[in-house]
Parts: sequence; structure tokens; C-alpha cells
Amino acid sequence: MSLRIVVCVKYVPDATGDRHFADDLTVDRDDVDGLLSELDEYAVEQALQIADEADDAEITVLTVGPEDAKDALRKALSMGADKAIHVEDDDLHGSDVMGTSLVLAKAIEKAGYDLVITGMASTDGTMGVLPAILAERLGVPQVTLLSEVKVEDGTVTGRRDGDSASEQLEASLPAVVSVTDQSGEARYPSFKGIMAAKKKPVESWDLDELDIEAEEVGLEGSWTAVDSAAQRPARTAGTIVKDEGEGGKQLAEFLAGQKFI
Repeated sequence: MSLRIVVCVKYVPDATGDRHFADDLTVDRDDVDGLLSELDEYAVEQALQIADEADDAEITVLTVGPEDAKDALRKALSMGADKAIHVEDDDLHGSDVMGTSLVLAKAIEKAGYDLVITGMASTDGTMGVLPAILAERLGVPQVTLLSEVKVEDGTVTGRRDGDSASEQLEASLPAVVSVTDQSGEARYPSFKGIMAAKKKPVESWDLDELDIEAEEVGLEGSWTAVDSAAQRPARTAGTIVKDEGEGGKQLAEFLAGQKFI
């Protein structure tokens, strides 16, 4: 039986761009270029490596987002994933992690799965809790923050590296895992992969097809909200210390004043 892998990916604003909030205090995604979250590229890479080792495996990439989010799916498909699912609905605007996890869980159940792989966090929200919430909604084990992952005989195993120790973890499939940016460099899509991606199937689903009510997601259904936001103050000129024999002392006094030493 084929190993069914679902990789959750996110279309995020480019971190190098001028990111800011829209009038409704959600992230403005119209005035900045978007891309496949770099941290999710590691999840796609690990799925590809697992599939390479399996006798038979199929990789589905899944995203929740606006029309432009298809670009993230195409990037994952060009890396080597087999097919994609795009959940798009106007009522999803402003969904927090609770609403997003609900939509992902419903879509994953509809698609069918043995293993769900995610990145360690999104580069826009950076909450890092979605894998755990997703596993809870699906009712399956979670093995998170792995720097190494393997699947064999119906079991997923992996290594989680901490500051002082590394843990070896395992769980029976079906399961949800998340991988870190230490799990292995993501491959760069080849020209052949980019061309092949254009022919791979991309399904589009909305909330009705997932049996989700509009009030369960979006700003109305969010459990969290941004009350206010302010621009970061402009950077001020630094302090210049001219060394006329007392430079070292002045530098030490400055560092002590800032409580750096």
C-alpha cells in the first residue's frame, strides 16, 4: 500500500520586503511579494527523502491561502511533490492558528494520509504551535522539532536536538511531524522539475467542500486578535567614541550603561 504523505506549506510575505499590517490589523499581503516559507521547504525535502526510501509513496502538498498561494504549491511541486491541494475561500481572511488548523485537519482527512509533515514554524506568524494543534484535531501522535526523520514498518522515528541533549523519538503511523532547519538543505528545483510541475494536478477546495462554517474561521472565528500595531521607530545615529587615550574606558562605560557588561 502506498505511503500517503501530506506536507503542509504556507505562502508568506518575503521577509526581506517591507512588511506591515493592513487597516484591519492583519498582515498586508498585497503590497509585498510572497513565496513558499523557507522553513516549509525543509518539510518538503524530508518528505521527498522519505518517499525515495519507501517502496511506494505519494506526496501531496497542501496550503490554505489566497489565489497567489498557488505559487507556493508550484514551488513544492517543482521540487518533486506529486500533487497539490489549495484551500481558498474569501471567508478565510484573518484566520488565526486555530482556524487554520481546523481547515488543514479537514482537508487532510478528506485527502487521506499516513504521515503529515510541517515546518517548525511559519516565517510570518512564527507561533510554532500548529503541528501540535493539528495532531490534536486529527487524533494522532505528534513528533515535533525533528532534525532527522525516517519512516519504516509503520513507524516514524526522529531525533530532536536540544541545548543540552538529543532525544530519539518514535510514533506509530498515522502521525504528524515537524522538522527544523537543521534537517537538511532543501533541494533547488531543476528546470525539468519546474516544467513537470506545470502538468501536476492542483485541486482547489473551499469551505463548503470541507463542511466548515464561515463563522468558524476568519477574523470572526479567531481565538486571538491584534488590538493595535505601531511602526518600529526609525533607527537613530549611533554613539561615536573618539579614541584620544580614553577610548577603552569610554567604551566600557557605554557597555556598562547599557547593561551589556
